[in-house]
Amino acid sequence: MKHGVGDRSSVQGLLAVDEALQRVLGAIPGALPAETIPTDEGLGRILAGPVIARTDLPPWDNSAMDGYAVRSADTHGATEDRPVRLDVVGEVRAGGGASGPLPPGCVVRIATGAPIPPGADAVVPVEETTPVDPAGRPGARGRDASGPLPAACLVHVDVPSGGSIRRRGSDLVSGMELLAAGSELTPAGVALAAGAGVPLVFVHRQPVVGVLATGDEVRRAGEDLGAAGIPDANGPGVRALVRAAGGVAVDLGIATDRLDDVVARLRDAIPLVDCVIVSGGVSVGPFDVVKPAFEMLGEVDLWRVAVQPGKPFAFGTAARPGMPPALLFGLPGNPVSSFVTFELFVRPALRRLAGRTVLMRPRDRAVLLEPVSKSAGRRAFLRVVAERIDGDVARDAAGRVQVRLAGSQGSHVLSALAAADALAVVPEADDSLPAGSPVELWWLDPA
Repeated sequence: MKHGVGDRSSVQGLLAVDEALQRVLGAIPGALPAETIPTDEGLGRILAGPVIARTDLPPWDNSAMDGYAVRSADTHGATEDRPVRLDVVGEVRAGGGASGPLPPGCVVRIATGAPIPPGADAVVPVEETTPVDPAGRPGARGRDASGPLPAACLVHVDVPSGGSIRRRGSDLVSGMELLAAGSELTPAGVALAAGAGVPLVFVHRQPVVGVLATGDEVRRAGEDLGAAGIPDANGPGVRALVRAAGGVAVDLGIATDRLDDVVARLRDAIPLVDCVIVSGGVSVGPFDVVKPAFEMLGEVDLWRVAVQPGKPFAFGTAARPGMPPALLFGLPGNPVSSFVTFELFVRPALRRLAGRTVLMRPRDRAVLLEPVSKSAGRRAFLRVVAERIDGDVARDAAGRVQVRLAGSQGSHVLSALAAADALAVVPEADDSLPAGSPVELWWLDPA
């Protein structure tokens, strides 16, 4: 059913979702300053400068196989039935080197990754050889390349020059750009940089985020609830969201519903963090003190957004001498509302601060398997579950993901939030949608 309200800049005094996001992002001039950290600690960080190889890889010609380093000319004409006999004059292990050049008519047993000795130009795999003992007796064909060094070996193949050799610099060359600025360091990227001899990487600093829960009724998990207490879901939940978004979460505790308590905690935190997130206390009740606290310490740029859930959302900034302004986020107290508003407004801000260029969740097309409804004039983000067949996402003939509600859509229902793997977006103009309706889908995790 159409309500007749589009994505106007204001619906009943509420700011449109897109405009609210643009105001948040507009307060962030760019990524945080960069820092140098050990490569081994760079996973998930965004490069502020390119990664340049410091060595060739491999650093020298080395063996691709366990076997024997040979002069390829010495194996000319060798066949399975008419092998060539060559003397074994030594051994080269990975991390070691040959004692001298390889003489003609001889081989050196070699391990995978070991340097090719001077004079050798190929490696014959051990399975193509037969060991010979000092008395000239052949051993078992195809044994592994361990145990006592044989006196000689029979080579059963004509080995081409360069056979089973990894050439110096065949993977990487010193001075080559390996990873561009703006790239995220993945596990493979960390291995690549380390393998190229890069001990340090230049990355954007992670945003440091203070997280404050509020409410006289809120207790830490495990504490006695008394007659009217509730466990704190927002503090741990928001801190987890911060870490998942690439930030460093700082626990500011649980404030009471008193203006002086909230102001004191924020005043102490603001010089030390890039952002502050306060959950609860941002509505219009007699004990909602977060917006006045923000106004005492900085400026409130927006308050109340046409979104469901999460209408009572506040954003502002607090000036700091000699430092960029701290970002102030006030999220609703209901945990689902807190989660959704974080996804919409806080996560993109943290990703921009961390140097990322892709700020929003992956989008997809979906179709509803059941009817849904929402409040008039607000954009709804429904917690949904994608249908799957043998673990794979089920799509209809048009390629749309088939989704159903993860459970009750109440803003207090944590179980449905935990079960959801995506958010289905219902536009402002639609008060309800029947089953079979197309919707935009935001994946919360890789599909």
